[in-house]
Parts: sequence; C-alpha cells; structure tokens
Amino acid sequence: MNSKLDIDLTDSFEKIPVKIFPTPKEGSAFVANEIARLIREKQAKGEDCILGLATGSTPISMYAELVRLHKEEGLSFKNVITFNLDEYYPLEREAFQSYWSFMHRHLFNQVDIDPSNIHIPNGELPKDEVKKHCQKYEQMIEALGGIDLQVLGIGGNGHIGFNEPGSSIFSKTRITSLDNSTRIANSYEYQNISQVPRMAITMGISTIMKAKKILLMAWGKKASIIARSVEGHVTEHIPASILQQHNDCLFVIDETAATDLTRIKSPWLTGECEWTPQMIKRAVVNMSLKLQKPVLSLTTHDYNESGLSDLLVEKGDAYEINLQVYYMLRDGITGWPGGKPNAVIPQHPERSSPYPKKSLIFSPHPDDDIISMGGTFMRLHDQGHEVHVAYQTSGNIAVTDEFVTRFLDFAVGFEDMFGIDNKTSQQILNDARKFLATKKTNDRDTSAIRAIKGLIRRCEAKATCRYVGLTDDKAHFQNLPFYETGTIEKKPMGEEDVQLTIELLRRLQPQQIFCAGDLADPHGTHKVCLDIIFESIRRIKADGDEWINDCYVWMYKGAWQEWDIAEIEMAIPMSPDQAMKKRFGIFIHQSQKDMVPFQGSDSREFWQRAEERNSNTANLYAALGLTKYAAMEAFVRWHF
Repeated sequence: MNSKLDIDLTDSFEKIPVKIFPTPKEGSAFVANEIARLIREKQAKGEDCILGLATGSTPISMYAELVRLHKEEGLSFKNVITFNLDEYYPLEREAFQSYWSFMHRHLFNQVDIDPSNIHIPNGELPKDEVKKHCQKYEQMIEALGGIDLQVLGIGGNGHIGFNEPGSSIFSKTRITSLDNSTRIANSYEYQNISQVPRMAITMGISTIMKAKKILLMAWGKKASIIARSVEGHVTEHIPASILQQHNDCLFVIDETAATDLTRIKSPWLTGECEWTPQMIKRAVVNMSLKLQKPVLSLTTHDYNESGLSDLLVEKGDAYEINLQVYYMLRDGITGWPGGKPNAVIPQHPERSSPYPKKSLIFSPHPDDDIISMGGTFMRLHDQGHEVHVAYQTSGNIAVTDEFVTRFLDFAVGFEDMFGIDNKTSQQILNDARKFLATKKTNDRDTSAIRAIKGLIRRCEAKATCRYVGLTDDKAHFQNLPFYETGTIEKKPMGEEDVQLTIELLRRLQPQQIFCAGDLADPHGTHKVCLDIIFESIRRIKADGDEWINDCYVWMYKGAWQEWDIAEIEMAIPMSPDQAMKKRFGIFIHQSQKDMVPFQGSDSREFWQRAEERNSNTANLYAALGLTKYAAMEAFVRWHF
C-alpha cells in the first residue's frame, strides 16, 4: 500500500493504512481538510476537482466542517464536480430520506457549488430507464477523467456504496437489491422496516476502485467489520476488503471503531507492549475465553502458545499472573453499587462513605434507566441512597401514531365519564386523526402530537420511578433542546443543553453519577447526551466547585451492546427474582413494547435485549472461573 500520508503502521496485520482519531469529530475534520486541500490544489492549476461523495450518519460531521471551511475560510466549491455513490430506489428525491435531500441539506445548499455540477443517481426513474441512466452515469465519470477522491462509509456487513456482500469486483453502476441487514440498519430513518426501500442504485465496486484516492470513514460500532476488512483476506463476501487492492486508500476511524484491530485489541502480538495491570487483565481474559479455560487454570504452555511469552518473562510465574487477574475480576463484582456502609474494602469499586449517597442517573431516553441499569437502580434505592433520575430527552419520536389516538380517546372518554367539558380534547383528537390520516413518511408531526407523544413517555418514566420506590420529585425531565426537532435528525449539542445540565448538577450535587456510554445508539442521541454531561462536568470542575471532586461518574451501556468483559470496573449481580423485577419495570414502557419505531438493527424488544445482555455478562464471568449469577449489569468509571 502506498499512501502519500505519513502513516505509521505498527504491525504487519493491517493491509490497508489506518489512521485513528480520538473522536469522530477529529476524524471528520481530517477528511474535510484533505478534501479542501485537493480542491485548492486543483483551483491553483485551473482544474476541476471530481469528488465521489457518500451519505449516511458517518459523513455528517465532515460535511459540516466543509461548510465551515467555506463560510469562515473562503473554501470555494465552484470548481467541484460531485458524483454520489448511491440512492434508494424507488424514492422521490424530495423525500427526507433520499440522498438527494441529504446532500442538499448537509452540503450543497450551504456552499457555492454549481447545481449543474451535482450528480446523484435518480431514484424516480421508471425501471426500464434505470439501466441507461446507470450507463450514462459511468460515462460522465469517465469523460471527466475519473474521480479524484472518493469518500466512503462502510456497512455493518462490509458493503461500500450499496455493493452488498457477493457483489462482483467488476461491478459497475447498477440497480441492486438491498441486503436485509442493510435495510434493518437503515430503518432508523423510517417509522418501521417495511418503509425502507428494497432496492438502490449504486456505483459498482469497479467504479469505486477506479478513483485515484479513497478515504473510508467509520465511527463507533463498526469495529468488527473494520478489522475484517483491513486484516482479513480479500473476499467479495466483505466488499470493503477489496480496497486492499487499491494503491491509495486510507481508513479514517475513531478509537471505538479501532478496538478490534490487532494493534489495539492484542498489542502484545505486534511488538513491544507496556504491561500495565489493565493490559495484563485484557490479555489474560482474552486468552481464557479463547481457550475456554478458567483464569486460574491457565498454564505456562497456554501463555507461550497465545503469544504472551513476553508477559511471563516480565512478570514471572503464570499462576501469579492468573491470581492477579482473578482478584481484579473478583473485586469488581459487588452487590453494593453505592459502596458498602461501615466497611473498609480497599479494592471495592465504590467508596463506603459518605453513606447514604446522592445518586443521579442520567437517562438519554425515558426508559434507558430501567433497561440499562434497572437492577442497579433498584438496589441503590433499596440500600437507602437518595436516587434521582434525569431524563435528558422527551423520546417523543419513538412513539407510534396509534398511541396518540389511543390516549386521546381515553382523555375524551374520561372527561365525558365525569361530566367534564370535552370540546377541547375532542377537537384535538379530531385534528390529530385528520393529520395522521394523510401523514406521509417524511412529514413532521404537529407540535400538539409531539407534545402528546412526549407526555406518554413522561408518564411511563414517572410510573417506572414509582415502581422502583422514588417519589415524583426525584424525576427530572430536562427536554434538552438539541433533541426537539420533531425529526430523526437531531441538532448538535448546544449551549442551552449544557447550561440546563450544569444547573441540575449544581442543584443536586450528587456523589455518584450514572450515564449512558453506549455509542451504538442508531440515531446518536446517547452520544450527544454523553458529550453534554462531560462538557458540563468539565466546566463545573474548571469553575472550582469542590463537590465535584468527590463525585464518581459511572458509564453504563444502553440497549445495543455491552462493555468488553476486560473493561468492566463494577459488575452488579442480579438474582433470578431481581432480573424478573427488572423485566416488569421495562414492561411499564408500553409505548416501547412490540414493534418500536427507529429501533435500529436489532429487532428484539428492549427487555429481551437487556436480559440476554445481562445473562451473557454473567456467563462470561462464570466462564472465567468466577461465581455464576443469573445476570449482571456492568459499568466503567470515567475519570475527569
């Protein structure tokens, strides 16, 4: 591989250059600056710059940075000609979910590009005209001398563009059927999976490979497919792996997307490794699970065969290392998430004092508290701590339209039953029915309907708090402004979001904070909510508030994934009865039962996801040789 960028490959496992950034924002800025540099180089030569562009959630920040460079640093797009990778078929270009709309919304309407220089596959054509359209698309690219720089994302199954697994390396622009996993993954843009188009028009792999330079971007939960694409064999079953054969391709990823790369996951296999306690824990846990042997049963032979001979040389006897890791795992398991009162346990993940503590649970949506840490939530209350819950967003887009008319029917009937004038509620019901009867996929709900949907979720959240034992004053509904767009697409974190959070934190001054560290949330709400909390805490600390120095911040995962077993710092076990009680708490959120809008690529209900995740965590601890529990909830501490 021959990238012109200065890439330090730390091992021979990666067959494509990979540049890792701490956050998607920094990675996006890098890609935007590479594009800007090329545009300016071409401008200086009086040449057009031919860009291949991608859509989806991955490049949104990159496009925002290009817009900023245009508005603040004078980057002109007058010499830019663009060709988009793909478009759903059939789909009206004005539909919110169309890639035509996406590109105009995020880039084209905000820069000085000539509209005649914009090329996007046409999803409105009759089917018998699509083949000719695709041939013309290829001819236009070739007539301009090919694409100078192609931006790509990557699907969870390894697709690039909409070239699904099995696509030929020789494929060109064409109409193609979408893999069901792709439709499920993209269903976050739609009310439900049935509305996601089954076909798309896409550039072919051959078309993509002809680009002079390729930058592939990936953030968050793409770690597994990134590792397989970069380190695995070239195969049409993982279309992105074919990029190994391109002579100027770079993967730009964040730290989360890099976690399955050998240099990150198993750095001891790539050369020198600093054997910190955490690194030792990770190496031994991975070896134990891979060999299906309890930690205390691992032998010197196992270490040598697993590439850990250097660890033996540095740390000595295998059994002593086994004991060190076993104690680290054991000491993180506790039935006292708020710390055990009147006890001195040096290795306990939480402090024994003060007792009781004031604990604040941040819940991005009105059900993440019970779904993600319901057992811990109940245990904190039962053990005498003062527990508060901050519901960061209304969650109103995740309520079906049927629930609105159902609850309005109840309101009208309730008033009628008790002789209350119901003219207003009847009018609201009639207006809602009229609107919903003609509502299209991309229509934004009326403010009244959004408010009713938010009220439904707020009532469910309050009922959950009462189920746990909290009084109503312990539930705080923030309704952070970034979320309240009425659409799937949210605004970035804003100053008002931060100020509302700072005000709540200063008012409560908790000794414990729990927040969602789950970046796999398909519409990004958890990530924004976490960034708001982190920014608020940093400002409070910078302002010198003393109480924050005595506050621990624990991160839980949401409905989509769990912490890696080697990362977990506090594990809360649950008995079968406690797991069942948590299930009943989740059931309170009736609007989220059965088929939920925008639930991402996992078709299971939230209670099923939670139970399987919690039982799997318990099973992993048991496989490592620790006590077998029915279920466990897991946390990682954020040090600020």
